[in-house]
Amino acid sequence: MDSDREAYAALEALLGHRFANPGLLERALTHKSFLNENQAAVATGREDNERLEFLGDAVIALAIGHLLMESFPLRSEGELSKTRAQIVSEPGLAEVAQGLGLGEWLFLGKGEEQTGGRRKPSLLADGCEAVLAAVYLDGGFPASLQVARNLFGAVVQAAQEVGGSDYKTRLQERAQGDLRVPARYAVIATTGPDHDRTFEVALHLGEREYARATGKSKKEAEQRAAERALAVLDLEAAVGA
Repeated sequence: MDSDREAYAALEALLGHRFANPGLLERALTHKSFLNENQAAVATGREDNERLEFLGDAVIALAIGHLLMESFPLRSEGELSKTRAQIVSEPGLAEVAQGLGLGEWLFLGKGEEQTGGRRKPSLLADGCEAVLAAVYLDGGFPASLQVARNLFGAVVQAAQEVGGSDYKTRLQERAQGDLRVPARYAVIATTGPDHDRTFEVALHLGEREYARATGKSKKEAEQRAAERALAVLDLEAAVGA
């Protein structure tokens, strides 16, 4: 057990989770091709990661859904579903796994090794799912959510910035097309120390204030304000219809 702990300490540090049962992590990293060529490992009861992949698919979907709900309080179910599908796709998971260096930790058979298995998107994505399942079995959903936050936080933030830019563009087009006024943003308050500022922005269309929002940058606050202003315009349009 001590040797297992030492062997996986670096990966645990990257994940942000210390396993009570390192054997779960070892299983998550074991591709079936390794066991096909190592009967001694099979004889000890070692399993491949396919069942963990199955569970991990659900764990990641739930964790990413939670993070997106947390980050985008005003987005519709359809928008959230589309964003989640992009993040948990094979390319999306493989990219996160590459950033983690997960390929170097996989137990592969010689055939997979020789054909570049450590860089295959399918194997990386499967390994990512299996690892999240191992974390879930080891520490429950709170632990797997924290690891997902560590691994996917930048991806979620990127989705937030792209989505926010789309909201600002949509609002500007709507304001100029329907209302014939520009959207104006003004910082009305800043709080917190220099290294951890929070900005509050007010959004005006013409002379009327339509929304206020906060963010860790002016850009983020403006994005959220534009999203809220669009929701107000949609509601007013529905009432007036």
